[in-house]
Amino acid sequence: MKTTTKKKNNLTFADVFAGCGGLSLGLVNAGWKGKFAIEKHADAFGTLSSNLVVGRPSKKRFDWPDWLPCSEISTNQFLEGYSDHLKAMKGNLTLLAGGPPCQGFSLAGRRTQSDPRNALTNDYIEMVSLLEPRFLLIENVRGFTLPFKKNNNDPSDAGPYSAKVKERLEDLGYQVYSDLINLSDFGVPQSRKRFILIAIKSGDRALKKLKGKSPIDMLYKQRIRFLSNKKIPYDRPVSVKEAIGDLEVKAQKLLTCTDSRLKGFKKVDYQANRYRSPFIRLMRKGATAEPNSLRLPNHTDLTKCQFQLIMDTCVRGRTVTDHDRKRLKLKKHAITPLKSTMPSATVTTLPDDIIHYAEPRILTARENARLQTFPDGFQFTGKYTTGGPNRKHECPRYTQIGNAVPPLFAEAVGRMLRQLAS
Repeated sequence: MKTTTKKKNNLTFADVFAGCGGLSLGLVNAGWKGKFAIEKHADAFGTLSSNLVVGRPSKKRFDWPDWLPCSEISTNQFLEGYSDHLKAMKGNLTLLAGGPPCQGFSLAGRRTQSDPRNALTNDYIEMVSLLEPRFLLIENVRGFTLPFKKNNNDPSDAGPYSAKVKERLEDLGYQVYSDLINLSDFGVPQSRKRFILIAIKSGDRALKKLKGKSPIDMLYKQRIRFLSNKKIPYDRPVSVKEAIGDLEVKAQKLLTCTDSRLKGFKKVDYQANRYRSPFIRLMRKGATAEPNSLRLPNHTDLTKCQFQLIMDTCVRGRTVTDHDRKRLKLKKHAITPLKSTMPSATVTTLPDDIIHYAEPRILTARENARLQTFPDGFQFTGKYTTGGPNRKHECPRYTQIGNAVPPLFAEAVGRMLRQLAS
């Protein structure tokens, strides 16, 4: 019994580009212990810290080192100030996880090879070389696997960035596996395809357990058992209605929203709607108080009418076509009216990318968090939204949620890696 406990405690991870803590939350739920997390945005780090690092002893999921201040920090600052500490940790960390910023690779954005955020993956690889952990985990958007447009100045840069990353990790002595995964296969109620890379240090005993197969094959092999244990469907995706149906307005008596810095906003009564799907029960499990981030939007009548027109005349569950955009005179490039019986479209950092399936409004931050599989007990900090010049240095709740790795999927990966590591 003591030996088992020791093994679990020895399964340690660090989270780089940690955001608000979706990946960390999934890993700790799978039995891993955090050592530190690196995130440069104060708002996002505040959410991670308040949920996983500080507070009651029962909430602390990290053995935070004394040498590292528990505050936001960029990877560049971290490497400049603490490389010696990382060298001292060499070989003592089980897993280095991270989701390098994806905006430069995203098909939804401008997707430029010169985007400076693309180069942040180099910081992750430098940490790999200093720490030499047993396992690596990288999550990114599908565009990570696609080549940029040919660069006439340097044709060697035309290939997919993922291939370059895999090659560099192999040079550092890792066996690298990767694939594209639709996270709806793992209970996430949205069509969210992501690039997943798992690497294992050459010579590690985990490679013998795999017997020549990929850890991603092992992940899928354990999928049905994982979802069955969570008591959510494994033979079909979880629909958006099953995920947020208890948060519909539906003639409810609305309450004053108290966690918004702006006055005049309302929220649903969290206890009023009795609709409970297995997924909703899972999200509500363990929540000892009403969640925050329930603030409903204050749309103008004109906006509501436009949303209703989109809902009535466009195909539900699909991004509005160019033809419909012209017909409705929409300036926005991408907007999707949800369909109640289907998974959501991919949750992004922009709240007006998605229209509710039954109500002419955008989703609340909490509804987006549900679609990202954050449990209701997980509280978000900071502003709800931001704009203009503030976008460069603020990371509001909608952005935190849209950028996060869904904790439910991270837990599935964490359980698989825990089995390999033991």
